[in-house]
Amino acid sequence: MKKCFIILWVLIAVIPATKGFGQVQWANVDSNFGLDDQNAHVYMTTDSLDGQPFKAYYFIASARNKSLRFETDTSLDRRLTPLQFYERNQHPLLVINSTFFSFATNRSLNLVIRNGRLKAFNQDVIPRKGKDTLTYTHVFASSFGISKKGKPDIAWTFTDSNLRHAYAVQKVVEPLTDSSNDFSLAAANKIAGRQNLRFKKWKMKNAVGGGPVLLQDGIVRISSAAEMKFSGKAMQDKHPRTLVGYRPDGAVIFMAIEGRNKGVAEGATLTQCAALMQALGCVEAINLDGGGSSCMLVNGRETIKTSDKEGERPVPAIFMVRNRRVR
Repeated sequence: MKKCFIILWVLIAVIPATKGFGQVQWANVDSNFGLDDQNAHVYMTTDSLDGQPFKAYYFIASARNKSLRFETDTSLDRRLTPLQFYERNQHPLLVINSTFFSFATNRSLNLVIRNGRLKAFNQDVIPRKGKDTLTYTHVFASSFGISKKGKPDIAWTFTDSNLRHAYAVQKVVEPLTDSSNDFSLAAANKIAGRQNLRFKKWKMKNAVGGGPVLLQDGIVRISSAAEMKFSGKAMQDKHPRTLVGYRPDGAVIFMAIEGRNKGVAEGATLTQCAALMQALGCVEAINLDGGGSSCMLVNGRETIKTSDKEGERPVPAIFMVRNRRVR
């Protein structure tokens, strides 16, 4: 019965996706990446998306599989290319970029949890510009994580450098603008309380932040406005993208979409990204840092062509999947 269940999900993964955009068919390309591990697979498509040139890859593996390890890595006040992360982590099966970051400081602007420890923090307070220079907007970024027991989750998170753990709620929290640049857990819960929500300790072993959320409960719910990321017309801009989501059976899907490659790959809008992940059976999905940062390595080999002319962009944090026997 278990074998049949797995086969059923594989069949669902390669069914042409037709929800709200041009038909997209995925082909297994394990052999192109020397991926003979039956616990993980990689697929690609070059089908057009809404009539435009399109190219993307996705890597799929079960977070419940005890032979695999889903982990993060981050560098301190510096950035490394995905290939450099690959080399320093004993050649994992997958390396993919994750958090947004500051070019000025080389630091992640989203949380990073590595082996249960909070290594980077969200940019929770955004100073207003213009006439409102003395006001601040408090924003709750979304994050993707996997617990010690292999349970994936996407939630809206709060972090504080004075706290050892991240805190989360399972519903989007609307931002609040006021005159205080001080933001504590008590203040976060006061804001969340307007929606009858309360931040609780987020028990993830490994996690990265990004945003916005694309899917919740299998339904397209893009939280751009609340997270203040790509809201309004920017939702329909096409760019290279990095996405992650998960299915009800615990399978995690990491997707890299090529873009800014005229005539070959135009990229995708957030709406298209949500539909792609929905068609693959994800119940929750999130957008991560994209553009020139988008990069996915499978066994150290590049999938999409990165859009920066210099090649792989150095980033401060990655998500990876490796065989448990590798240390």
